This record gives sequence, C-alpha cells and structure tokens, in this order.
Amino acid sequence: MNEVFGWIYVAIVLIAGPGLVAFGIAHTFSQKPVEEKYDGAGGGFGGSFDAIWMPSAYEAGLERDRQTQRTAPAPSPGDPPSRIDSGRIVIDV
Repeated sequence: MNEVFGWIYVAIVLIAGPGLVAFGIAHTFSQKPVEEKYDGAGGGFGGSFDAIWMPSAYEAGLERDRQTQRTAPAPSPGDPPSRIDSGRIVIDV
C-alpha cells in the first residue's frame, strides 16, 4: 500500500509544477490589454495561405484586427477641450 501512495505522491509532484506554470501563463495572458492578446507572429506563415485559399478567414482576421484597435475619444465640435497645456490640447482618456 505504501508503494501506491508513493506513486500517487510522485504523480502529484510531477503534475503540480507544470500546472502552476500553465496557471501563471494563463493568468498573465488574461491581464493583457486586447491589443496585445492577439498580437503575435503566428499569422506570418499561415496568413499568406489564408489570403489565397481562405479569403474569408483572412478578411475576418483583418476585421478582428481593425476592431481591436482602440482610439482615443475626441471632443465633439463645439465642446471645450479637456485642458490646454502650453498650446496643446490634452484629451483625458
């Protein structure tokens, strides 16, 4: 019976290390802004094939990239700017 508990202990120790690493990576990735989550080199090689063989997937990727770009809110015409520092309009985001 001691051998069974020994193997269970070894299995727990071997699984705990990579499990904690995977949890840490997932937690770090979940804290990134949207612009950084999908930014990567994964589409470099496959992106050229998507553009030729799956144009709808390529266009969907372009649309996703366009929608994840955040823009700073601009004041409406007629509204006073947030503040002016030495001749420059500063927009509070």
